[in-house]
Formats: sequence, structure tokens, C-alpha cells
Amino acid sequence: MKNIAIIMGGYSSEYKISLISGNVVYQFLDKTKYNGFRVHIFKEKWVYVDDQDNEFPIDKNDFSATVNGTKITFDCVFNAIHGTPGEDGLMQAYFELIGLPQSSCDYYQAALTFNKRDMLSVLKPYGIKTATSYYLNKGDIFNTAEIVKTVGLPCFVKPNKSGSSFGISKVKTEAELPIAIEVAYKEDNEIIIESFLDGTEVSVGVINYQGEIIVLPITEIVSENDFFDYEAKYEGKSQEITPARISEEMTQKVSEAAKRAYEVLKMKGFSRSEFIFVNGEPHMLEMNTIPGLTTESLIPQQAKAAGISLTDLFTNAIELAIK
Repeated sequence: MKNIAIIMGGYSSEYKISLISGNVVYQFLDKTKYNGFRVHIFKEKWVYVDDQDNEFPIDKNDFSATVNGTKITFDCVFNAIHGTPGEDGLMQAYFELIGLPQSSCDYYQAALTFNKRDMLSVLKPYGIKTATSYYLNKGDIFNTAEIVKTVGLPCFVKPNKSGSSFGISKVKTEAELPIAIEVAYKEDNEIIIESFLDGTEVSVGVINYQGEIIVLPITEIVSENDFFDYEAKYEGKSQEITPARISEEMTQKVSEAAKRAYEVLKMKGFSRSEFIFVNGEPHMLEMNTIPGLTTESLIPQQAKAAGISLTDLFTNAIELAIK
């Protein structure tokens, strides 16, 4: 039996969702192959939490825990932290340094994809289309007329590095821009302002399954809100339709783009990319490397549509990491 540490929590606004994802992994882990250990990673403490909610500190020298005098070490880490430090490369680099296999992509890929601006810049030469964008760093003096001239209205103001739609605003008038920029700066010191893409939004999961890179059935997102925001994602304010109601040609185009992005970036583990179709062409918004794994989340929905159970999905991720 292998010991698997499931890391969850994190230092960002997304920690609550991460705890749910981590507990789903714990629940569906194949108990015939693995002993699962829930490890909470917070700024103030790294602890192994047992089924009675007792906490045992993690020794950061080798990522071990001592329980009643017995030292527990791990064969592999299942990474279920959304946001920092699990999705931006910090944990990946730490595990690489101490020689512990983990289920997500490598540290450089994590840092790159977590930075929307840099990731889209890297993918552009490979023919992957994106929205028109304008970038700001905290402290930059900005001219709202110039921004509107570049990206048009309505537009989206987003923190460059954050997830779960925290800090995002849809801006309809030039006067709303400074307020939206302030909101985004609460989450990050870099901002990306993007033209509004009016079209069908889809979410595409790409995973390495048993050694082969596969595109999962595509999900169409129909949000009741102005866009696929936090409420739409987690509070049922959206319809998620898998497989998406798009043509064969559109399916092929977006699958190719998502798979190309995965391969170009030398990804491992899970990835879920968001696209919007404009005039039949998929435009990429972002890529998540630690997508939600709650039972309502998109990757589990897509895996189910592909006939892959959660247990198989998690076993596959662990086996590939250990290899």
C-alpha cells in the first residue's frame, strides 16, 4: 500500500473550494491501493489531519508527519490546491527539491499558466487565438480612453494571477473602469483588461490518461449572470452542458487548440482550458492546472461523460506521477 498525501487549502481566496476538492479525492481514492492522508497547507501551519480532526505538524525537511511516535512518509502527493502555493509552482518546486513525486504539472508550467498574460503570449505564436488585451501593473498611470480604444466596450478587467473568478468585473462604460481596476488590484498587483468576446463559452479538459494525451468531452457554459463568475461556478447560477451543443467542426477546432496548448507547454496531470467561440473560431481565455475536483466541477463531469470514474481518474494521476 502506498501512502498518498492529498494537499489542500492554500493561501488564496480559493482555499474553501480546495478543501472540498481535496476531500473528494480522499473519498474516492482507491482504498485497495492507497492510504490517503489529508494534509492542510495554510500560511500559519502545514498539518496532517486525521479522521477525528486531530492535527499533526508536517516536517518541511522531508514532508513527513509523526503520529504517536511513528514517522509517516509519503510515496506521492496529490495536489488539490487551487491558487497559491499549489497552482503557481511553489509547491511543485518544493517537491522537486525534496524528490517527492506529485500529481500536477512541473513548477515552470504551473508558474507560466498561472500568469494569464505570460501564458497567452507563449501560445500566440502557435496559432492559438486570444482576446485583445491591455496590461497594467500596480502603480501604473492609466488613461481610460486609451484602454477603451484598445479593447473596446464592454470589456473584462481581471487580476492576472487568480482563480475562481475572484476580482473580475465586466465593464460596460468608461467611467466604471477605475472602480473595476481597484477591485482587481485587491487580488493581484498585475491586471489584464480584455476585449469582450461574444460567443459560446466552452471548457475543455485535457489529461494524460494511461500514457496518452486525451481531450475529454467538452462542456458548454451558459451563465445566468453576466459571465461565468464565482456564483455561476459554485452556486448553481449557470448551466453546464456536457457534451457541448457545438458543431463537429467547432469541437474539432477547440479540441486541437486545447491539446496543442497542453503539448506545447509540456503539461502533465490535469488541465482545463476556457475558450470562447467568435465567428466559429475558438479564442483561449486561460488554462487551469489544478481544476476543481468537487463532484459538481467540470473535470469530474467530463470524465464521467468519457466513462472514467473519479477513482480511475485519481489512480491514473497518481500512477503517472510515480512513474
